[in-house]
Amino acid sequence: MAVQLGSGGGDDLSENADINITPFIDVILVLLIIFMVAAPLSTVSVPVELPTSNARVQPRPSKPIFVSVKPDLSLALGEEPVARPALGAALNAASNGAKDERIFLRADKGVPYGELMQVMNLLRAAGYLKIGLVGLEDTGSGPAP
Repeated sequence: MAVQLGSGGGDDLSENADINITPFIDVILVLLIIFMVAAPLSTVSVPVELPTSNARVQPRPSKPIFVSVKPDLSLALGEEPVARPALGAALNAASNGAKDERIFLRADKGVPYGELMQVMNLLRAAGYLKIGLVGLEDTGSGPAP
């Protein structure tokens, strides 16, 4: 609470009910500077390798549909090779047109992430939105090589 001194005619001090916002502005500016410095540091540009998973194993369907991306970037539906433009038609034949069927996507460890995303986009364009990524189970026997 502030007190006003000066050009009054008497000895009585009147209270000033105005809020002093200068400390509030100082705090806001300090927070702004902190966030401006911290925001660029929060983006991580670290190369990531995701070969194994320690997630709980989900039960497999009776007849799973696997799409595999081989090291040479060719595709296979089950054990049969399939061309990228024909992937949607081959999936429709394998799933009997059931678009809610889960598709299991496998890829070699050396396949670039962008190629994997292109295959996922092909699956999405064909109408298959339930995609499961397949990896090796981490048994906890030590770090992956």
